[in-house]
Amino acid sequence: MENLDFSIVAPYQSILLTGLYWTLLLAITSAFFSFVLGISFALIVLYAPKLIKIPVEGFMWLFMGTPLLLQLFLIYYGLVQIGIDIPALGSGIIGLSLHFAVYNADILRAGIVAIDPGQVEGSRSIGFGRYQSIRYIVLPQAIRNTLPAMGNNMIFLLKDTSLVSVIGIAELVHGAQLAISETYSPFEFYIAVAAIYYLLNLMIILGLKFLEIRVEASR
Repeated sequence: MENLDFSIVAPYQSILLTGLYWTLLLAITSAFFSFVLGISFALIVLYAPKLIKIPVEGFMWLFMGTPLLLQLFLIYYGLVQIGIDIPALGSGIIGLSLHFAVYNADILRAGIVAIDPGQVEGSRSIGFGRYQSIRYIVLPQAIRNTLPAMGNNMIFLLKDTSLVSVIGIAELVHGAQLAISETYSPFEFYIAVAAIYYLLNLMIILGLKFLEIRVEASR
């Protein structure tokens, strides 16, 4: 450790801050879409006609059964061959969003199934339609009950933003690699990036704890 010189990190802080910006942009945008799509997929699997349900289940199975890195390659490099040219940032957001949406959907589906059917029957008895029962009774409870698990997915999503460097997005790890290529000091920059990821994860954990406390207080 005595050979480490962290003073060399400071001159490259602009590169790391740029990487942090793209990491946060990817993580926040993908987290939002993965949450919205996760709800949509879960509701389709549980309530949609088979004509819609079966293709979505196949799509979810495909994304669960293949690694995120391969999915990013297929979206960014593969779709070009059939005339669909998506920029690197768009490819990264699409890949991360879809990859984690299927896991959020699986978690949320289990949360919906766990809701007492009597609550739905009770809501129908007071005049709620099927859509209203799902929207106002089932879905809020399922989201509340599965919040910790989906929050863990957001932590995994943040860490997996590092994979988008393979398609040319200058996120944190990519920025560190640029600095390392000039300084030949990998340990200092990788430790600095690891510390940044740790702080970001800590912020997410604290945010989730706050949400859980608020949710428990509202019960």
